[in-house]
Amino acid sequence: MVGLQGRVTGTIGPGLVGEVIVRVRGGAEHFLAYPMEAGQRIETGTLVVVVEYQAPRTVYVAPFA
Repeated sequence: MVGLQGRVTGTIGPGLVGEVIVRVRGGAEHFLAYPMEAGQRIETGTLVVVVEYQAPRTVYVAPFA
């Protein structure tokens, strides 16, 4: 999971549990998402990279540069 790219489908930010869709195992799956940097807000539609994965369905992400 770490290093995979995804797209934000639900805004990620302080006080929010966001959502991203990531292509894995030949398909696309949704994960609950938090920003890697505390206080950061990442808007819907932004491309992100998975920095940390916590099973079963949680990821920490950063905007893809």
